[in-house]
Amino acid sequence: MSTDQESLSYRAAGVDIDAGNEVVERIKPLVKRTFRPEVMAGLGGFGALFELAGRYQEPVLVSGTDGVGTKLKLAQQLGRHDTIGIDLVGMCVNDVLVQGAEPLFFLDYFATGKLDVDTTVSVVGGIARGCELAGCALIGGETAEMPDMYPPGEYDLAGFTVGAVEKSALIDGARIQAGDAIVGIDSSGPHSNGYSLIRKILARAGNPLDLDLGGVTLADALMAPTTIYVKPILEVMKRQPVHGMAHITGGGLKENIIRVVPEGLGIALDSGAWTLPPVFDWLQREGRVAREEMWRTFNCGIGYVLIVAAAERAATIAALKSLGLEARAIGEVVAESGGERVRIS
Repeated sequence: MSTDQESLSYRAAGVDIDAGNEVVERIKPLVKRTFRPEVMAGLGGFGALFELAGRYQEPVLVSGTDGVGTKLKLAQQLGRHDTIGIDLVGMCVNDVLVQGAEPLFFLDYFATGKLDVDTTVSVVGGIARGCELAGCALIGGETAEMPDMYPPGEYDLAGFTVGAVEKSALIDGARIQAGDAIVGIDSSGPHSNGYSLIRKILARAGNPLDLDLGGVTLADALMAPTTIYVKPILEVMKRQPVHGMAHITGGGLKENIIRVVPEGLGIALDSGAWTLPPVFDWLQREGRVAREEMWRTFNCGIGYVLIVAAAERAATIAALKSLGLEARAIGEVVAESGGERVRIS
């Protein structure tokens, strides 16, 4: 029989169904730990079931989807696959949290050219851990093996979450007014933004990943997983009235906070209110990154922001600190002046 007439199989075409089944079996206990009482079925169905009945009077569903950008390239370069899933969850759940929503469930999409079982289980283990930190259930996902789409050792990730909030408790920024305080909460590092620039700076500097940054290597500082703010922020909202919130992602402090501030108002930020963390200081110096570019690319040490009445500023900061989040006042809401809505001193 000639070569072009040999019997072909899916495995011969580059897709290993057995490896995919092994991944599912190994992740089942990881996924099960994330389940909430509202989850109605385990893994394996065509659709995931989640029951809302009885929990809300006027529920508003808030959804979000995201990836982790080219931080994936660094994770793959370093062979660190166990925390990138936390980043994936964090980028999604922190977004829906901004409107006061509690993340209910999460789904992931993992795509690769050739499935490596250990790597895949490690990545999904990180996703499961992120879901535990956020209190949401990992109730479904897709693992796609696509020969010729990705080079050996590479994979891509995407995530999707659905949260819910009572309509009366929805935070939409409508209550924000001039004089409100802007409270900034520490990030763990760059989170999952700006990594295309970070990798350029790394390459130009000769990839000094073992460089010591005050007791932490540069590699560890850059791979620190995104802080998941969900549980402490939901608790703070029970204690303190919150007018608005922002998740500091792509666009940095300059472009994210203003997204939740009504027209006619602006923000004035005080860059002296906190110290630029060592990893950002290194990136700015080594990359000769302009101050303006830093503010619109990175979170610069502030990963999440609350906007509260000035009279509630001290109590809000105290509540955040009691829940393990370092926070401080970093500015205030002001009347818009001359069309300039963001001022940084």
